[in-house]
Amino acid sequence: MGLKAINTSLSKNDLAHLGAGEVGYIRKMRSEEVSRCFPEAPEMGPGIDLWALFGADGTPILLTDNRSSTFFKAAEDDLRTVSLH
Repeated sequence: MGLKAINTSLSKNDLAHLGAGEVGYIRKMRSEEVSRCFPEAPEMGPGIDLWALFGADGTPILLTDNRSSTFFKAAEDDLRTVSLH
């Protein structure tokens, strides 16, 4: 008995909202990158390592210098964290 292929298609809108409110990702970033993702953040000196939590759709949620804080915020918001490769 062979496996049957399942063909499903998602609209761009469906794909963009996949995991919304359920999944988040944590990413290490440098202070030089902050203004691109967090335009409201204050200016920082160069070379600072930071951690950011984003929603599944890329919405910025939290910026911190403490990696553990991103996991606590994800848990508080009932988000399952995934690795970003």
